[in-house]
Amino acid sequence: MIIGKNGFDVDALLNNAVSPEIWKNHVVHDLMKFWDKPEITDMKDGLFPTYVTNDGRVIPEDESSSEFDEALKHDDTKGLVDRGNNYIRAHSRLTYAFGIAFHMTGNKHYLDICRKGALALLEAFDGNYGMHVTKSIKCGQFDKDYKLRTSQDLAYGLTGLGMYYFLTRDKTVLYRIIQLKDFIFNVYMDDARGYLTWKPRYLKDPEVQIVAQLDQLYAYMLMITPVLPEPFKSQWKKDMKKIVDILITQFYSERYKFFWGVDSDAHSMQLGTDHTDFGHSVKTFWVILKVGELIGEPFYIQFARENIDKILRNAYLEENGSWARRFVSDNVLDKDKEWWILAELDQAAEILAIHDPTYYEYLNNTHKYWFDYMVDKVNGEIWHYVDGATNKPLEKYPKAHNWKTSLHSFEHALFGFMTASKAKSETFDLYYALPEWEKPNKCIITPYMFAADLLGAVPIERPDFMPDNNQIFKVTFDSLH
Repeated sequence: MIIGKNGFDVDALLNNAVSPEIWKNHVVHDLMKFWDKPEITDMKDGLFPTYVTNDGRVIPEDESSSEFDEALKHDDTKGLVDRGNNYIRAHSRLTYAFGIAFHMTGNKHYLDICRKGALALLEAFDGNYGMHVTKSIKCGQFDKDYKLRTSQDLAYGLTGLGMYYFLTRDKTVLYRIIQLKDFIFNVYMDDARGYLTWKPRYLKDPEVQIVAQLDQLYAYMLMITPVLPEPFKSQWKKDMKKIVDILITQFYSERYKFFWGVDSDAHSMQLGTDHTDFGHSVKTFWVILKVGELIGEPFYIQFARENIDKILRNAYLEENGSWARRFVSDNVLDKDKEWWILAELDQAAEILAIHDPTYYEYLNNTHKYWFDYMVDKVNGEIWHYVDGATNKPLEKYPKAHNWKTSLHSFEHALFGFMTASKAKSETFDLYYALPEWEKPNKCIITPYMFAADLLGAVPIERPDFMPDNNQIFKVTFDSLH
């Protein structure tokens, strides 16, 4: 028996951890149960539909549904519903999700849908103005006013393309990714003010959002920088370091040991304000940790580890083995559950658990809460918001809307799968579709944004829908780190 910190029996903790197979089944039977339907994947309007009812139906924009009607009644949820438009970020996230599903299962059907989603994203590029962010359902036209496009929206436009490139090394897609990334940094990076602006910098918009910085790293850069060719890899690493330094200098609170969501004025830098929550802070810390590992910056790694540990201790609720959302004031917790915040806290704990398995003291309970209460066991996918007192979902938060599709639920499953393999001392398989000129023994193959020992790569088949004679490989990894 191995005794860890605080006297925990490490063997018992790891024996009780959710198995890798359960995470893989979660993708197929819980998540894809909701998304993998012809009415969603056929893209009749040129994009995946943004709005899907809680029971998984796509309905005409003029047809009512209880979840969308309820959301429109409340000030805090009505912005989630604009049924006249499909959103590029929602389409991009579902493209990414189908890529994750292929990455974990090797099912070529998921790769086919991911490819179709990526090709649709290429159609959303807007010449000299980056990428469109919405498309009218009624007339089929993309938005025109580029001045309204935020740096965060553009970052998430790259999420689906980034995943497709990560899996396939499609050079045509890579050039478009680089084009849009350069556009974001050229148009939104304001060196005089020292941060990425929310809207194009020449508009002098006063809004200063952490997600304008953070989501450049999270939405695409961390995922694909390790597999970029030079000179792009070196340049992106420099840009990643620049963003991390902005996050620490502009948004970090030394007093509270977390990040402010908005840095516009004194009023915005208070507990309980928008984006100042456990989710944004812990996500920022684990992203900084991963950047530190990628560029070899020990300070980032240590800084992030210490602060993640503090957030986990503050956020964990002993009473039911779950995570809280945030502090609403000093020492007063908001105990309700928002799906993505729970996912980010789990993922941060899983990263630390790779080297310190006593974090399964949290994870064995928070994973159980996820499967017991966050998963819609009837229709699939994850509830947006669960009441912390009753453990029941609130209907005014639809399960699929313009800010919630599939990104966090699928990434959560991938993190769970890989880190569970580490916890169980098992090898794990992931799948890639490499073109003729790329061989597994000649190119960089990574397990998502992690590192591991590559034990072998077995060719499976050549899908007829891939343009470069791509071959699917099952790649076996060990020793995730």
